[in-house]
Parts: sequence; C-alpha cells; structure tokens
Amino acid sequence: MTTSSKKKLSLTLKVWRQAGPQQKGAFRQYQLQGISPDMSFLEMLDILNEQLIDEGSEPVAFDHDCREGICGSCGMMINGQAHGPDNETTTCQLHMRRFQDGDTILIEPWRAVAFPVIKDLVVDRTAFDRIMQAGGYVSVNTGQAPDGNSLPVPRHDQESAMDAAACIGCGACVAACKNASAMLFTSAKVSHLAQLPQGEPERARRVLKMVAQMDTERFGACTNTYECEAACPVGVSVSNIARLNREYFKATLISREQLSEK
Repeated sequence: MTTSSKKKLSLTLKVWRQAGPQQKGAFRQYQLQGISPDMSFLEMLDILNEQLIDEGSEPVAFDHDCREGICGSCGMMINGQAHGPDNETTTCQLHMRRFQDGDTILIEPWRAVAFPVIKDLVVDRTAFDRIMQAGGYVSVNTGQAPDGNSLPVPRHDQESAMDAAACIGCGACVAACKNASAMLFTSAKVSHLAQLPQGEPERARRVLKMVAQMDTERFGACTNTYECEAACPVGVSVSNIARLNREYFKATLISREQLSEK
C-alpha cells in the first residue's frame, strides 16, 4: 500500500494548556483531520499548531530538538504513558500509525514537583542538571589520554557502564514513577563512572553528593515498581538502582570511618 492510499486519521486531542508556572492549567480539546499515519507524533503537533496559528490562537508549547530519539527533550505523557505506548521509544519516534481513526488522545506534561510546568507541555528539568553538577563528572586531572591497553576494563564492566551511559536524561522515569523518583536517572549516572577506572578516585564522594542533591530537589523515594524501566526510551535497567544503593552504602561507611579518624 502506498503512502497516498493509506487512510488519513481524524483525531480528538485533549491537550494540557497552561500559560505559565503560576497560572492554573486545564485540558483543551482540538479536532484534527487528514493526519497521515506516517507522521511522527511531533509532526502531528506541528499540524495542530499551524491550525491554531491560522485561527489566531496561541500554539501549544512543547519541547523538541533533534527529533531523532537522541536528546530526550520531547518528553510528554500520551494517554497516561511517558513518551506514548511504544516501548523504548521517544515521543519524536512515535508514529501516528500507532493510533486509530477517531481516537481521542490525552496529552499532558511530566507530573512531578521537581519538574514544574513552564508552559503547556514544557517543564523545567534543570533539577537533573543540578544532580549532574553535584558529581556526575570526572574532575581529577588524568593528563594526556593513555594508551587504550594500559587501562584494561573487563568486558562486562565496559558493556554495563555504556548501557548506563545511554541514559538521555529525558525524565520519563520520573514521570512514570508514582513517587516521582529520580533513582533510575541518578543510578545510571553513578553506575556509568563507578565501573570505569576514570571514575574511581571520586567514586564515594560522587554518589554521596548526587544522592544528596537528588533529595534536595524533592524527588520521591524508590519503591521498586519498575515503572521507570518500562518507560525508559533507551532501556536503562533497574539493576543500576541496586548498584547505586550498594555504592551509597559503601560511601557512607567510608565517610564515617574518615570522620572517626579525625
């Protein structure tokens, strides 16, 4: 079947509209006709905004950048699911063929105290930036890059570290969690460097500072419902949370020993 012969979709959109952080928001209903199943979800929102602009109305604000599933900025709740119904898919990678003609689609922003709404579907995710600034980096001067063979890393550790590093910081884990926990995000960043030689010198300090900042940002606690893993568009595993807990426990013991020696 050619693209031109595919049936166009008629949709009802219920979109969260909020003029600003201090204003009250509400769902507004819109009708769209002639939507191609081959469109991405964001392209469908582009069509909605063109229609609103033509009508002289305010377009819907939503985050986007690469539209290739890399940056993670396109996050939103679609029918109650972070990034929509497809597994390991960002909103920009979701296509309208996933929906049926006549469907009603509910679209809203991430819901978390730590992610306040800026406007419509746009939320402030700089809490993640502050967690990273607290310790998600290597600051020790390592000099020039050593030969690759001079720092042997077991294959399992390499692959596990890179799987954790795949986190794109979109916030879907927080939005999907009933407690709005950031444990999957924070654990991915801690796990990445904890398994590599470059991260070893600051290992204990890193996890203590990042967890402290996570708590300061008022993210909720983890109760192991695994919704974060299910919502993650890159499939970051909850096994990283277990590693974070181990790293934090060991770092706490080290910190107590150092204080007792003073």
